[in-house]
Amino acid sequence: MSSRHPAYLPACFAICAAGLSWPLIAQETEPPEGEVIVVMGEGLEETPAAPAYDGQTISREQIVSSGSGRIEDVLSSVAGFQQFRRSDSRSSNPSAQGATLRALGGNATSRALVLLDGVPMADPFFGFIPFSAIAPERLGEVRVTRGGGAGPFGAGALAGTIELTSADTRELGVWGAQILANDRGGTEAGAHLAAELGGGFGVISGRWDRGPGFYTTPEADRVGASVRAAYDSYSFQARGVIPVGDTVELQARGLVYDDRRTLRFDGAESSSTGQDASLRLIGRGDWEFEALAYLQSRNFTNVVISSTRFVPVLDQRNTPSTGIGGKLELRPPVGDAHVLRLGVDYRRSDGELYETAISAFTGAVNERRNAGGTNSDLGLFAEHDWTLGALTLTGGARIDHFTIADGFYEARDAGGGLLQSDRFAERSGWQESFRGGALLNLSDAVRLRAAAYSGLRLPTLNELYRPFVIFPVVTNANAALKNERLIGYEAGVEIAPAEGIELSATVFENRVKDAIANVTLDPVTRQRQNIEEIRARGVEMAAGMTISDVRLDASLAYIDAEARNPGADFDGNRPSQTPRWAGAATLSWRPSEDWLFGATLRHVGDQFEDDLQSDILPAATTVSAYAEVPVSRGVSIVLRGENLTDETIVTRNQGGSIDLGTPRTVWAGIKLGL
Repeated sequence: MSSRHPAYLPACFAICAAGLSWPLIAQETEPPEGEVIVVMGEGLEETPAAPAYDGQTISREQIVSSGSGRIEDVLSSVAGFQQFRRSDSRSSNPSAQGATLRALGGNATSRALVLLDGVPMADPFFGFIPFSAIAPERLGEVRVTRGGGAGPFGAGALAGTIELTSADTRELGVWGAQILANDRGGTEAGAHLAAELGGGFGVISGRWDRGPGFYTTPEADRVGASVRAAYDSYSFQARGVIPVGDTVELQARGLVYDDRRTLRFDGAESSSTGQDASLRLIGRGDWEFEALAYLQSRNFTNVVISSTRFVPVLDQRNTPSTGIGGKLELRPPVGDAHVLRLGVDYRRSDGELYETAISAFTGAVNERRNAGGTNSDLGLFAEHDWTLGALTLTGGARIDHFTIADGFYEARDAGGGLLQSDRFAERSGWQESFRGGALLNLSDAVRLRAAAYSGLRLPTLNELYRPFVIFPVVTNANAALKNERLIGYEAGVEIAPAEGIELSATVFENRVKDAIANVTLDPVTRQRQNIEEIRARGVEMAAGMTISDVRLDASLAYIDAEARNPGADFDGNRPSQTPRWAGAATLSWRPSEDWLFGATLRHVGDQFEDDLQSDILPAATTVSAYAEVPVSRGVSIVLRGENLTDETIVTRNQGGSIDLGTPRTVWAGIKLGL
């Protein structure tokens, strides 16, 4: 598998690990007493009313100390976060990596908006999140806000917003590297170099993960064609931040990644690749502003192997897509008690699928298919926060003009003869959404909040035009899909009964109207359809406690979710892949700056494979651990463990055809840095 990577890749990691420096690298120094530290590289500050919406922050210490070293594992510490399946990004199909919150699942598309330094990360064609391209060690903070959003890029924030912020030079250090290996022969290598440049800074970083993986097929069901879930992925990121005048800074970021996996059977190969670039201009003067522009080029391939004859039956050989977009936000000075946000954002996604259907009996080509289209969304938003002593009020409105255009589906036989040709009519319209909330500080120890909101999500190009197969079940696309619409309410309390202790609880009800689900038509056929609604109501709780060098972070969610469509067989069922209970608790101990120990207990309740609740995925409870022990200046030994109790994690159960998640995995390696 190593032949897929450029020849200079191992050399790059070796150079970085050796700590070769350049003249512009600055040494860490303490700022003079009284000097104001200006934080660079981030977006505009949160507004005073942001805590009115249910949120949870993950610190850098939590981010870099997960048992797996994967960002999706880090996000799972927020109860209610989930992907479509329980697999992580080493052993799942990339197209199943949709991110959602509050059990508002139902298919593999993201219903949560994931932003990296303000840029939407969802794949322009599929809507999945390329988690393998997001290295946790590059991040400084993660903030998760549950519930619909009416602010920037709000048309994608149906279930909530996950904001990933890159780390700066103070958090990263001048240089750093790490290399680890696990007990199955997998390796993880990463490195970065950072420098202060002209009053700003620059960072280059890389990560390479590869391994033979594990058998996702239970031992009793393996056949000669069964193979381990091998993976091989890399990502490189370059980021620069420079001041432009006294109050303005320019941020630039480029990301290149390649991710290849093998799933279940020999020859069942998938790949996800991307090249992203973005520019962001931040103004922190009296008239605060943020201007962002980005460009994304992505591709996806996938080979489907017959589970009876173990030969290729579908080659999704090429799925190129492009995403472009940007936003402009302005915060005029309107008085100390007020914060006004005015803005506009735009997103455009276009792409197409090229695939070949192959006979499982002869190996001959049956059909060649081509499908695709273009979606775009232009949004205008305004939001106002008003602080009245202990009470802060907020209200926002957004209106989106969406277009679903250029849709087509074409099938030809092996000789090029036309079998089917569909051109779908363009659709467009305006849709409004709102949100509002209140935050009341009863005392230094007690804070109450309440919020209501609405939102929308356009169907993805994948849902509209691309059928897919998890043999023998075929899931058909639906070019007539309508936008999903959300209406939600919530109320919560936050309590700090003593120093170092934080408690919070939120009750909520969210309803997704015209929710897009994979609806069963017969035992081997499903179709993406709008159903009347998915209703989710429940409670989310979080706790944090610091005692000396010990920290406990915990979250728990109970969500009663229901798919509603009177007359349908699934009416009243839980949406597919959604658990009632989910929770996590992490206990960490940092006896000194260089030492860190942590353990995480995570539980996910039982869930169902499909809308008819015919196949169950049993509940799973896992334990992971992390230890970092210094051996000399700038050198530490790192030990990690995933699923240390070797819990059986069922990630797919389709008529008794089962896939499994990560078994017990132990990592050991070395971490370098200054």
